[in-house]
Amino acid sequence: MSNNRENIWEDEDEDDVSFENQFDTDTDLVKKLRKALKAEQRRSKELETNYSELTKAQKERILKDALASRGVNPKVAAFVPSDIEASEDAIAAWLDSNADVFGVPAKETKSVNENDINSLKKMDNVLTGLESPGTSNDFERKLASAESQEEIMSLLSGNL
Repeated sequence: MSNNRENIWEDEDEDDVSFENQFDTDTDLVKKLRKALKAEQRRSKELETNYSELTKAQKERILKDALASRGVNPKVAAFVPSDIEASEDAIAAWLDSNADVFGVPAKETKSVNENDINSLKKMDNVLTGLESPGTSNDFERKLASAESQEEIMSLLSGNL
């Protein structure tokens, strides 16, 4: 029985060899396909390299512009993490969160003038019916009773 087993293994080995030999000989089509594949792989690699270089250059430009618009030294760009999105908003948020580290003044929020707030409150009260608007006679009376230029200017600016 052991002899039969050896014969079986020997037969299988011979089949493998003949099977491999069948693919050793390349046809012209296979050679052309391999050549085309290698050319496309080279082209793909070149395009990926160009893309990564352009992306890096674009991110550097956006970073430089964002720092310049805030009046920050361009050397701070070396400390910006690479995982930050390449947008001015993301860079500005990072700068605001690290403003104290780099001595960058934090972006100031615009304050609303107190006179504007009072005027808006008066307009809101008139629109909601809590207060009736002054009549033209009332305005004329106040204008006529004004004793200085400052009072007149105050009336004209809406500070009644």
